[in-house]
Amino acid sequence: MILSNIKSPKDIRKLTISALNELSEEVRERIIEVTSKTGGHIAPSLGATDIAIALLKVFDPLENRIVWDVGHQSYAYKILTGRNEQFDTLRQFDGISGFNNIFESKYDAFGVGHSSTSISAALGIKIADDLQGKDQRTIAVIGDGALTGGMAFEGLNHTGHLQKELIVILNDNTMSISKNVGALQDYLTNMMVSKSYNSLKRQVWEHSEKHLPSKVRKTFIYGARKLEESLINILVPNIIFEDLGFKYVGPIDGHDLPRMIKILNNVKYNMVGPVLIHMVTQKGKGYCFAEGDSTRFHGISPFNEKTGENEKSPTQSYSEVFGTHLCKLARKQNNITAITAAMSDGTGLTQFEKEFPDRFFDVGIAEQHAATMAGGLAIRGMKPFVAIYSTFMQRGIDQIIHDIALQKLPVVFCLDRAGLVGEDGATHHGAFDLSFLNFIPNLVVLAPTSLEGLEAMMDFAAEYKDGPVVIRYPRGAADKHNRPLVPLELGKFEVVKEGGRIALLGIGSGFKIVNSISEVLKERGIEVTLVNPRFLKPLDTNYLESLKGKVEAVVTIEENALIGGFGSRVAQYYAADKLPVYSYGLPDEFIPHGATDKLKEIISFTPEKILEDLEKKLPFLTENKKD
Repeated sequence: MILSNIKSPKDIRKLTISALNELSEEVRERIIEVTSKTGGHIAPSLGATDIAIALLKVFDPLENRIVWDVGHQSYAYKILTGRNEQFDTLRQFDGISGFNNIFESKYDAFGVGHSSTSISAALGIKIADDLQGKDQRTIAVIGDGALTGGMAFEGLNHTGHLQKELIVILNDNTMSISKNVGALQDYLTNMMVSKSYNSLKRQVWEHSEKHLPSKVRKTFIYGARKLEESLINILVPNIIFEDLGFKYVGPIDGHDLPRMIKILNNVKYNMVGPVLIHMVTQKGKGYCFAEGDSTRFHGISPFNEKTGENEKSPTQSYSEVFGTHLCKLARKQNNITAITAAMSDGTGLTQFEKEFPDRFFDVGIAEQHAATMAGGLAIRGMKPFVAIYSTFMQRGIDQIIHDIALQKLPVVFCLDRAGLVGEDGATHHGAFDLSFLNFIPNLVVLAPTSLEGLEAMMDFAAEYKDGPVVIRYPRGAADKHNRPLVPLELGKFEVVKEGGRIALLGIGSGFKIVNSISEVLKERGIEVTLVNPRFLKPLDTNYLESLKGKVEAVVTIEENALIGGFGSRVAQYYAADKLPVYSYGLPDEFIPHGATDKLKEIISFTPEKILEDLEKKLPFLTENKKD
């Protein structure tokens, strides 16, 4: 076993090519073994395993900082940078993160989780190193999916302008290599990165500077560069990287370790300025089930290692309910369209894509574009439903404000994974949407408590014409509605029951908690007013007004940051009154990764913990309490 002897990247640099190939197989086996138990991003990391090994063979990651985009392709890198023994704790509470984390390891150059950030971060690191006199290459590893994000092109453009010695590794696992890529392309790639070619090129540039007039020299260099670029473009069509100021190298087989190592060494020592190395990989490499279904194995829950199957939930998830019901609505309303940002499967839109291909749009990892494009559709009479994870919608706040809400455009934003999402951790928790939506005028913001509630809200949104609607719902199984479904009226709370000395208001998944507290108090003979608000905006101020003089306290519960959320709106309404408001939500901190139930215990966001705290504030709640 070679892997067991790898304690740091220094050990990799001592290995032969034969040993490196053996190490690659062992690392893949380790990834499969652990993720089958913990779940995780298996297919991307299997595909990038050889890239990680090649980089660590050529570069010292403490000097040549390596930034992994998103981080879901970096499991091999984690294993090989001193975390193999802890890898069994992947995505578990107090274990190692599923993404790169600067607090976890000195080898993680930059914290990641959302896509398209690597080039900008790596450029900043390179500039800082240069300013401090550290002449070292910096590397960004970005997948072709993340390259669809606009921020990646902003980073490329600025890097090309500054001509910093940044290496961008494009991990391409979907784009095909043209048929004419063969021996001639291999020869050209070898030539472009060779020491002799680059030395000759520098000598020619220096000679032209001494012996050619300035205007003639500029024309000569421009022509030479265009010739060089044309040679590449003849063999590799549609390459735009040269126009952005990068030297392009590739395509290269991202599983050919000897060739990758040779190219990386040549780039490291021979090439000047920013370089983009195009490596073609197979997503899920080395595990037949992941190779055959890379979409399902992109991010997967625990599975059977021998069969590749994972246990299916007996109940529908909110994502599945959303996708099924949107198809139903689209059959009735031909102006309904669906937009997603590279998450058609995750948001439940797979069936919609098949049934309504002309009305389905996957814009890639471009949430800002998705929002504004939806605005363009809406202004011409269409009804776009934009399905995006809550955590990713953070990147489109300006578009919601400026392009949608300001113009009162009837776009429907469906925010999946609202609240805590578990093992993906702080970068993916949907902890802030109620807060960042709260301050935007003209928005209608809804949160269901059941699958029937989500369907009713989608029906409402499909008909609503006076502005944008946001529906936020949690990850996982959708509860059945265990009471009569009260028709939605704009800005009207659902009062489940009235009475007692306190009112419990739980929005979205928070209603499950207030309902549990209500049941405990009922056993003690204590009645409460129980409310499912449904609407964050507009707030049902008429009902809030009616509670004055009826109850001694109002309790709000939300699975959202406590600062700026639903509770803050209610407290603000009662600010001039003596009616106390006790609000419970997510604390003012970034919550780590781990099982959701475990996380809620730790932050005291459970019915038991909240009731225990309320009993201290409201002693009458302990009446008839059994020890």
